Amino acid sequence: LWRFGYSARLLKTNHFRTAASNTSFPAVCMLLAQYSGKIPGLFVGVKKFSFFTMPETVEDKANLELYSPHPDVRGMTLLNREAFKRTVVVPVLKVKKEIINTLVKSLKHTVLQRPGLKRVVEDPEDEDSRLVILDPHKIPQFSLGESEQEVLKQLNVHPEVSKYNLELTYENFKLEEILRAVLPEGQEVTSGFSRVGHIAHLNLRDHQLPYRHLIGQVIIDKNPGITCVVNKTNIIDSTYRNFQMEVLAGESNLVTKVKENNTAYELDFSKVYWNPRLSTEHSRIVELLKPGDVLFDVFAGIGPFAIPAAKKKCHVFANDLNPESYKWLLHNCRLNKVDNKIKVFNMDGKDFLLGPVREELSKELPLLKEEQRTSFHIVMNLPALAIEFLDVFRRLLAGEPCSTAGLPTVHCYGFSKHDNPAKDIQERAEASLGTSLDGRCSTYLVRNVAPNKEMLCISFQIPADVLYKRPCP
Repeated sequence: LWRFGYSARLLKTNHFRTAASNTSFPAVCMLLAQYSGKIPGLFVGVKKFSFFTMPETVEDKANLELYSPHPDVRGMTLLNREAFKRTVVVPVLKVKKEIINTLVKSLKHTVLQRPGLKRVVEDPEDEDSRLVILDPHKIPQFSLGESEQEVLKQLNVHPEVSKYNLELTYENFKLEEILRAVLPEGQEVTSGFSRVGHIAHLNLRDHQLPYRHLIGQVIIDKNPGITCVVNKTNIIDSTYRNFQMEVLAGESNLVTKVKENNTAYELDFSKVYWNPRLSTEHSRIVELLKPGDVLFDVFAGIGPFAIPAAKKKCHVFANDLNPESYKWLLHNCRLNKVDNKIKVFNMDGKDFLLGPVREELSKELPLLKEEQRTSFHIVMNLPALAIEFLDVFRRLLAGEPCSTAGLPTVHCYGFSKHDNPAKDIQERAEASLGTSLDGRCSTYLVRNVAPNKEMLCISFQIPADVLYKRPCP
């Protein structure tokens, strides 16, 4: 008893001490079985009056190793899949093969589940039986719980748990587990990425760069459909909103296809801006539009606002300064069969506002009647600079102001590192417009871009005294 470390706890149990003092060793074994489950940490099994235990250290070590590749992979920069192999001790049940499927379904929360791992293996001693591999985390100290024992009793399966040496390979470990085992201890592990068609886009930190090619290959291995991994190597270009990138693994084909909100797009990811994290925001704005509304998309990119709006039977004017974005915008309009519903421009944002937008508003706003429900929306999705463009709306139109209901609504995006980002965005918009927006605007948090950096959208109707050269009566 001292050998197994249980004596201190057992001798504190008066009933056990009294019974054991006048009992033979086999009877003591039976008492141990009686007390297993009542004394924490004790597991004893009795079969045909034989006595056996499972050493505590084996199970604890197996539990750790089950989710960790071989420690020798630490610091690896060139992927060697063979080095990830290791053998762990796991619990198994011996089961007749004709009831395997029923038992696995009944014990589905207890059976071991690892990527690429068979849950049922051959029994080397009995061709009519199979071994069902159990999760050692769910079978503490290799002892079945009451619910598992009840299942086995109903299926007439002997509840004996045996040990099995299981070989784990590279295929059985998850992406995060592999990277955590390879990168230096205590340093951040990158396992998340943006997926753009067949491309995985990473933003690696400096300490991860020595491992970048390994990280790229593991991402390809663990994500079906990913055939190219890239890492951004500088900040987004302020003119065309694209960035330099390095191909870390896989093919160098950066022309890809994506689908967002039931709309298909094609693009060259190295030459245009695309962010899959903005899918919800694209949908939110388009849902504000009604058939017949007019949308001016000042920084349209390849069309994630413009094309869904056109499919909704809105009148769309879409612009982008980047010649590559303009090319792919035209391509995607044809791809989605809305090329006859969108007027596309390749201009500077301010020139677009001062030209086509002013011309269209000057023509359409005076024709609006009170009962008409056409709305005009101007989307300005260039978070780094868009707020600086708002001053273009000052005295943009001449003549008498239209009705308040007909004034265009602006949806302008911006970044903020302020403690109160909504207040910061509003104050900056007011400074550009030269008027207060208190009670006349709403702000929406789009996403967290980086620690202490938020992307927001401020929406407001352009005040008549800002938009028109003559003051509002």
